Amino acid sequence: MSAKVKTCLWFDTQALPAAEFYCSLLPDSEITEVGRYPESATMAEPGSVLMVEFTLAGTPYQALNGGPHYQLSEAVSISVRTQDQEETDRLWNALIAEGGAESQCGWCKDRFGLSWQIVPQRSAELLSGPQAQKVWPALMTMRRIDIAALEAAAAA
Repeated sequence: MSAKVKTCLWFDTQALPAAEFYCSLLPDSEITEVGRYPESATMAEPGSVLMVEFTLAGTPYQALNGGPHYQLSEAVSISVRTQDQEETDRLWNALIAEGGAESQCGWCKDRFGLSWQIVPQRSAELLSGPQAQKVWPALMTMRRIDIAALEAAAAA
């Protein structure tokens, strides 16, 4: 049964390669359906990919090849809570590879233009306790979140 609510991501023509890449990053992720433009299509090549249904860590998404009319922006991002520095670094490096870009405070953009927040669980803990006022300035200097540096700031 299809999920009642899911996020739809608009791509020009890269819905399938984007979904394949995203599913390769996280466990419990898979492409569940690929829909194609019908033979009567005029806005795209008949038989080309129209819609990709997929899950990321069990959360449902759609990727739509809707043409160049709309572009992804930082107004929408996928936030991933990581368990440790190793997972944080693995995801961060995969996302910024091949044309992705770093941003501030754990935000980055992948090669397809989708924004991500890669947030270690420990950073969330450090930013919610009494040490938050010491940790926050350290976080504001980071691109990829460095858990050890945040812990050092908390201890200072």
